[in-house]
Amino acid sequence: MSELNGRRVLVTGAAGRIGLVTVEHLNALGAKVTALSNVPHPDLKADRVLIGDTRSEADVARALEGAEYVVHLAALPHPSAGTPYDVYSINVVSTFNVLAQAGASGIGRAVIASSINATGVPFNPHEIRPAYFPWDEKAPSDVGDWYSLSKQNDENTARMAWRRWGIDVVAFRFPHVNSADALERMAGHVKENPVSGLREAWTYLDTRDAAYVVELGLTAPLSGAHTFFVAAGTSSAPYATEDLLDAYAPDVPRLRRFVGREVPMDLTAVRTMLGFQARHELDLPTLPLPLPLSLEL
Repeated sequence: MSELNGRRVLVTGAAGRIGLVTVEHLNALGAKVTALSNVPHPDLKADRVLIGDTRSEADVARALEGAEYVVHLAALPHPSAGTPYDVYSINVVSTFNVLAQAGASGIGRAVIASSINATGVPFNPHEIRPAYFPWDEKAPSDVGDWYSLSKQNDENTARMAWRRWGIDVVAFRFPHVNSADALERMAGHVKENPVSGLREAWTYLDTRDAAYVVELGLTAPLSGAHTFFVAAGTSSAPYATEDLLDAYAPDVPRLRRFVGREVPMDLTAVRTMLGFQARHELDLPTLPLPLPLSLEL
């Protein structure tokens, strides 16, 4: 039986892509879920469903009533999801409001959705790529857009909340997260244009695995504020990783070699500290990388 059985968990952004699946997963574990969303959704089923704004002190206070854990997923998820002001301000104010109130009320654990974009690489207006492979949480950042800046500052807020109130916070740097069908379609695009996956190190995650890692983030025996890359263990491309790197990133340092379609991201931290291993990975063949190669990102 899960230790979340019978425990009250607040999930913000509950009607979102990750939120819906996370609520369903927590329901199955026996948790009493309070789902907070800014819009109603016909598929959102929880013990409590509230419509509200995560920037509102009153709405968040109401949603936190009785909560023992928090999963904060509410955000505008892309630089183009609103004006630069809206994307940045909504994301950072929401995260501050949720973690500050949760911490001040004595809640001991929160999970928040950061993003691979906290590194600044995927949406950067300049021609950059990861500093080295396998990419890890210690790699330098280079932020050139407001969404990535918001996610970087969400991680700063997590560290502040832990230092101020002692609330343990787990921040997941999610890659592209989607349903199995959507990921299959994405893989088809990457097959035709392999370089399109370079800035995210050909990473992806099934929404079911996102919900699973949220569970682990809530229950793992750790303390402090932690940031984890999380992804499937295999790449989104039907080509050997070494071939992809030889073709599209020959000048980027490689700290080790990669076997088959092994994702060129270091998942050691999330695997050792949380015990996470993706359960739903793309079933792709390993094909010869076609020539001529397009280098257009």
